[in-house]
Amino acid sequence: MDQVKIGRFLKELRSARGLTQEQAAEQLHVSARTVSRWETGSNMPDIATLVELAEFFDVSIPEIIDGERKSEKMDPKEKERLLMVADYSESERSLLMQRVLLISSLGLIALLIGFVLLFVSFGMESTGPLHKCMEGTCFGFAGGALITCILFASGVLSGIRNSGGARRLAHIVGVVSAIVTVACIAVCLMLTIHNQQ
Repeated sequence: MDQVKIGRFLKELRSARGLTQEQAAEQLHVSARTVSRWETGSNMPDIATLVELAEFFDVSIPEIIDGERKSEKMDPKEKERLLMVADYSESERSLLMQRVLLISSLGLIALLIGFVLLFVSFGMESTGPLHKCMEGTCFGFAGGALITCILFASGVLSGIRNSGGARRLAHIVGVVSAIVTVACIAVCLMLTIHNQQ
């Protein structure tokens, strides 16, 4: 797919209608900068926008992707299928963003709790193992949330999810994480009880 060729084609279609980038952007409900990026080939419209562009310029999506006019028009069934794909893509992106927001919010809360526990321990000569465990757990959870958000944003997690056996791997990692967490808490509780005797 030649993005520069696609950009030139989109510019030709816009110019043929006698529209400026600002006018086209207004009618397509995007910014003029977005239209400029499409036309220079530095960025591509998403699938939902491709459907809108095809309808707006009265061309088919294959014509846009090929960067040249052909004789065929977009079939209504093809348009419907592409709109369904666009809706699915948008719902997937929305779900992903909700998960990232939840994970980052929990990580921020854990970080704040960790700093509160750290601040409280400054006034004490020594803190018990349970206090240190809780402090370490909060900072560890915050770090894990940050790493998870980075993996989400970079697409690594979606690549793992789309590979074979990913659900089984995720289940195993979840079970092992839960066992390690419970074991750490149990050890800290035993150490706290032992130190108090």
